[in-house]
Amino acid sequence: MLEFLYQTALGRCILKLLTRPGLSKAAGRFMDSRLSKPIIPRFIRSNGIKMSDYLEENYRCFNDFFCRRIRPELRPVDMNENHLIAPCDGLLSAYPIRDSLVIPVKGSRYSIPDLLQDSSLASRYEKGTCLVFRLCVHHYHRYIYGDSGVKEGNIFIPGVLHTVRPVALREVPVFKENSREYTVIHSQNFGEMVQMEVGAMLVGKIDNYHLEKEVCRGEEKGRFLYGGSTIILLLEPNTAEVNEEYFQATEQGMETEIKMGQMIGMKKRDSRS
Repeated sequence: MLEFLYQTALGRCILKLLTRPGLSKAAGRFMDSRLSKPIIPRFIRSNGIKMSDYLEENYRCFNDFFCRRIRPELRPVDMNENHLIAPCDGLLSAYPIRDSLVIPVKGSRYSIPDLLQDSSLASRYEKGTCLVFRLCVHHYHRYIYGDSGVKEGNIFIPGVLHTVRPVALREVPVFKENSREYTVIHSQNFGEMVQMEVGAMLVGKIDNYHLEKEVCRGEEKGRFLYGGSTIILLLEPNTAEVNEEYFQATEQGMETEIKMGQMIGMKKRDSRS
C-alpha cells in the first residue's frame, strides 16, 4: 500500500489527503476514545509485543496502551556524565553535518536550516553530528532527556504528516515537510543540544511535558501517541564522540537497534563545559 501511495501518480493524489494533519487528528481522537480499546489485543498479537515487559495498567483506550510504561529495570539509564545516551528506543542512523547538509536518504539531502527554520541556530551545528532515531510501532514511545541542563521553550513547526518508513524517506523530504517540535537543551556535558520530535502519519500528537525548565538526565521528556515517528538529536562540533560503528552502519544503508538510556558515545575530552 505504501509503495502504491508514494510511487504511483494515483497514489500521490490520494497521499495529499492522507498526509493532511486533519486526518491524523481525527484518527487521534478515535484512538483516545473507548471505541478503540478492542484494537489492543490484535495489535499485541500482530506486533509480537511481550506484555510482561510493561507495567500492569488498565487501558481506557488504544492510546493509553500505545504509551504504556515499560518496567524501569528494562530501560536502565546510563548515568555516567561522560557518556552520551540515547533519548529513546529506535533505529539509529548517524550523520556528520557538512556544508549545512545532512541525512542523505537514497539521494535526498536535508538542510539543517530547513529542518530548524532558523539559520542562526543551524550554524552552531556545522561540522557537528546529526543522530536520527526512527521509531516503529512496536517500539517504546516515551522518550527522555539525554543529559542534565536547562531546556528552552518548545518550537513547533506545522506541516504535513508523512509516514517515516523507508519507502517515504526515499521519495519525499519527510523531515523537512512533517510537523515537528524541538527545543535547545543547554546541557551540562554536551554543549547546546537540539532535540527534535517529528510527527508521522496517524500520530495524533507529540506530547512534550515541559516548557522552559531545569531538567535531569533520564527524566521523561514526553511521548508520541499512535504511529511510528522520529527523534532527531543535533550535537555541536567538539562536544561528543559518537561510536564509529553507527556511522559505518549508516554508510552501508543499515539502521542500528538502540534502547533508551543506552550509551552511544563519549564526551569529547576537549569539549566545552
